[in-house]
Amino acid sequence: MRISEFKSAHARDRYLAAYDRTVAELWPGERRALDVPTSFGSTRVHRAGPPTGRPVVLLPGSGGNALMWHRYVAGLAERHPVIAVDTVGEPGASTQTAPIADGRDGAAWLEELLAGLELTGAHLVGCSYGGWLALCHQLHHPGRAASLTLVDPAGFAAFGPRFYAWLVAGGLAAVAPRALRPRLSRLVGNSAILETELMALMRAGLGFRRALPVPPVFTDEELTRLQAPALFLLGARSALHDSRAVADRIDRLVPAARVEVVPDAGHALPTDRPDLVLDRILRQVVTA
Repeated sequence: MRISEFKSAHARDRYLAAYDRTVAELWPGERRALDVPTSFGSTRVHRAGPPTGRPVVLLPGSGGNALMWHRYVAGLAERHPVIAVDTVGEPGASTQTAPIADGRDGAAWLEELLAGLELTGAHLVGCSYGGWLALCHQLHHPGRAASLTLVDPAGFAAFGPRFYAWLVAGGLAAVAPRALRPRLSRLVGNSAILETELMALMRAGLGFRRALPVPPVFTDEELTRLQAPALFLLGARSALHDSRAVADRIDRLVPAARVEVVPDAGHALPTDRPDLVLDRILRQVVTA
């Protein structure tokens, strides 16, 4: 099986130079970068906030890294240790050395990462692909994480034409002249393209070959095994799935979960409604 990697040493050096510039531009306040070894490769994390308290671990969506959470770090780090992760296999400062074939492998990587950081009782926050990884971890390694916030997570519908069209439209809008992007972001329903620095970093990552599994749909049996307190935040206009149908399924199968369908928001929920998402994460950390 293939692993995710840059096409060349030049592509990697170009990307990492852009990555370092973007961290310097966007990261709020102090941080400490750590490289944690796992059997799937070295994982870069950025730590911020107080040394004690309930840790909040931030997992990005597909094609992203720790920097997708830059608007959230300051608010979370006021009271909680924050660990923002560059997922192995995604473009970032982590380096994959072994293939991740399925959700069990993804869960094993995350378990090794949390164990390497000596984290127990952490609150996992996962967006899209990161939400799928957090759920896989809870299924295969229950007890390490105390609770979850899942922001329009993958794993509840097959990736269909609507979702791929949304991705392509967002990618084209992201390379349009900057003055046109606000209008285009409304047309395609993707506020993430307004993150100018992250879009520049995405373009620098065109030399990266991603080789991670497509999330399958969770079975009913898997969902009934989820025991940790979980908050599902679903964009009402998500291109990934029918959010109302997903909410009904979670309500029926996952007694420990709460579900909120967020109006006027899509799959780019963290940038569509950042204040709401931050508020809900903080509430879940405290109450779960």
